[in-house]
Amino acid sequence: MLGGISIWQLLIVLGIIILIFGTKKLRNVGSDLGGAVKGFKKAVNEDEDKSEEAKPQAQVRHDETDTPNNTYDVEAERKPESSDERK
Repeated sequence: MLGGISIWQLLIVLGIIILIFGTKKLRNVGSDLGGAVKGFKKAVNEDEDKSEEAKPQAQVRHDETDTPNNTYDVEAERKPESSDERK
């Protein structure tokens, strides 16, 4: 494989990192990183919950003048026709 990293190269790099830092320090770094990711996910979920609560809900008013046959004006964009649809 030209330019790729094989599994053996990754194992050698991992071995060198373990020799330099030691397993205890790597375990602490791993747990700290896991805690940081968990905290980040929790904060994102809390923020999404707060934003959903803050969104105004659409309300439909029913007056005495409303009838079941009311019509509403809406604007819609037309999809451009392709050359196949014109035939």
